[in-house]
Amino acid sequence: MTDIRGLSLKELTDRIISMNEPGYRAKQIYEWLHRHLAVNTAQMSNIPLNLKRKLEEEFSFDSVETADMLCSARDDTRKYLFRLHDKNVIESVLMKYRHGYSVCISSQVGCRMGCSFCASTIGGKIRDLSAGEMLEQVYHINRLLKEKMSDDEQARIGNVVVMGTGEPFDNFDNFCRFYERITDENGMNLSGRNITVSTCGLVDGIYELARKDYTLTLAISLHAPNDEIRRMTMPIANSWTISEIMGACRNYIQKTGRRVIFEYALSDGVNAGEEHAAELAELLKGMQCHVN
Repeated sequence: MTDIRGLSLKELTDRIISMNEPGYRAKQIYEWLHRHLAVNTAQMSNIPLNLKRKLEEEFSFDSVETADMLCSARDDTRKYLFRLHDKNVIESVLMKYRHGYSVCISSQVGCRMGCSFCASTIGGKIRDLSAGEMLEQVYHINRLLKEKMSDDEQARIGNVVVMGTGEPFDNFDNFCRFYERITDENGMNLSGRNITVSTCGLVDGIYELARKDYTLTLAISLHAPNDEIRRMTMPIANSWTISEIMGACRNYIQKTGRRVIFEYALSDGVNAGEEHAAELAELLKGMQCHVN
């Protein structure tokens, strides 16, 4: 069945009309799903019973289930292990900052990129997550926050980072659906500027993102100042060179006017010497960027 949370308002309206129901019902349903974070039709108090039955026959309303949760002893950071409808599991993380709450979500079950420093890729890629499954990670954590807090505004997720298990650009279409649903003014209405997506360097995805009218932040998992070092830990370096990634990033900056974040994990004896820092600085000279 179709994942109802992944549908745009227009797509849902078309489906509702095709079911011989008035089109205005679609907006009511859409707001229940994306603004009020309803888990099922039982929570949709202004939807008639006969339409609820049709929805249950036509669409899936799959929610995640908390299989485990680890809470940091130092702060309120929480790592969730979520069980999906097919019993696969993914990870999401809730982080509390002075400016509010951020969540880091997964885009796939497993990952096929093979980066040697990342545990997510050990079992390979099992499957892509749907846009609805990506949204549901944010929504489920938001519901958990509201359960323990009386102030809905204080419980609201303010930032989303798509940097968990999986490579988002290996699931590009579903990532785009996720972005468009979560920023929709009829739903959660999260600002695109509060969303970050991280890629290990799928160059075609970077060019495609530059063609979108998105206001998100692009992050590149670089981790090396040259191809020789990068190939030691990141198999994607055999498909796309750093020069090609830099070309795609410069195009992105020029098209969008937004800076790029380069992520760089320091590994002693591999990429953490002063000479590597100098090489990285030369590589990024003149680029509108930030190194994390």
